[in-house]
Amino acid sequence: MKRVIYPGTFDPVTYGHIDVIQRATGLFDEVVVTVARNPSKTPLFTVAERLEMLRECLKDYERVIIDSFSGLIVDHAKEVGAVGIIRGLRAVSDFEYEFQMALMNRKLDEDLRTIFLMPHEKYTYLNSTIVRNLAQFESDVSDFVPPIVIKKLIEKNLYIDKNGLSRKQEVREDF
Repeated sequence: MKRVIYPGTFDPVTYGHIDVIQRATGLFDEVVVTVARNPSKTPLFTVAERLEMLRECLKDYERVIIDSFSGLIVDHAKEVGAVGIIRGLRAVSDFEYEFQMALMNRKLDEDLRTIFLMPHEKYTYLNSTIVRNLAQFESDVSDFVPPIVIKKLIEKNLYIDKNGLSRKQEVREDF
């Protein structure tokens, strides 16, 4: 059985991530989607919230396992028995960083392969940071993320719906 790992912060998961996961399931027997605990990032969502969103979004994918880790991805890949690491490439600007990471991972474990997958072109401009920024400024993000993410953004007091109605709570200025 060929198992690969698809690591990321998924803060939040987007339709671009899901597209890459769909592509990976067409190539491998199992895909372990794993939430990275990156100490250099300050995520909007907790690891538990990101895992919940991924589980909801991917519940119909029988060959997808949802997981989390901290530390080196090569170590986690060994733990789960992965033969490769899936990385999404949206644009040429992603390639330099991803190429450096692939070479370093190969140095750490020469048997672990990095597989680059490109999402559908309609997702090439999309990333989690853009979604968070749009939501912060009350823009509609429903074309970019699944309904569970919308629900979680509303819980964080971020988001505007398609009717232009703000879901952000009023900020009191009478202090």
